[in-house]
Amino acid sequence: MNEKPTVSIDKEKCIGCGICAKDCVAKAITIVAGKANVKSECLYCGHCLAVCPCGAVSIPEYDMEEVETYNKDTFHVNPEQLLRSIKYRRSIRDYKPMPVEEEKLNQILQAGRYTATAKNNQDCIFVFVQKELDILKDKVWGFIDDIEKNKKEKKIPREVLPYISFNRQRKKNPEEDYLFRNAPVVMFVASQWPLDAGLASQNMENMANAQGLGVLFDGYLASIADINEELKTWLGIEGKEIRSCMLLGYPNVKYQRTTPKRKAKVIWK
Repeated sequence: MNEKPTVSIDKEKCIGCGICAKDCVAKAITIVAGKANVKSECLYCGHCLAVCPCGAVSIPEYDMEEVETYNKDTFHVNPEQLLRSIKYRRSIRDYKPMPVEEEKLNQILQAGRYTATAKNNQDCIFVFVQKELDILKDKVWGFIDDIEKNKKEKKIPREVLPYISFNRQRKKNPEEDYLFRNAPVVMFVASQWPLDAGLASQNMENMANAQGLGVLFDGYLASIADINEELKTWLGIEGKEIRSCMLLGYPNVKYQRTTPKRKAKVIWK
């Protein structure tokens, strides 16, 4: 985080029970004169706020109106339904030619934003491209064109060769767009923490599936976008690393059942 927030303890509400101190990951809370006190080396993870039985803790720099009180009827997810949803999900490569509503995109963003991050760094940057998708495509394919045009002067890296093939195929038949699959939305997650971006991306996909949308994790597009500094500047993530790229839209295919998998490679001890 660029600016450290502050954790505020309402001394009138605090009953000095010590639950926050016990649950504090950074051991930054002490009980002094029967009241909780926060040290400066706090991680600002919000555990103290979430666990306090009397609502005495707040982080004023964050949006406190977003905080929800636990209710087992609204917070509990049925385990069987969750597993069934995970089993049913499919990577979508065929999308309907229709835009995705802004409200749904915002819910997907929140699913990524609320995902746990290492040391509460909240470093992930989420980029959604829908309105300016044609510009994105032009920049990506133009970058690949330039690589091919300069091949006589400089040897093309082996990992870039597939993109030359994708581009030639697209030029022959625009409907055969291997990188974008005619999806209406492209999402990027940039972060210096690969695991954080991966976890956020998975939660975003789960939210998309819950909305009747489909997602394809696009490793090829992520890789070619990450080496294109001009594109990353346009995306607003100059100097950052693209860790995940997802295509998003309404599926143009309906799957009737889940698929089988190999037996789990698991060790029980």
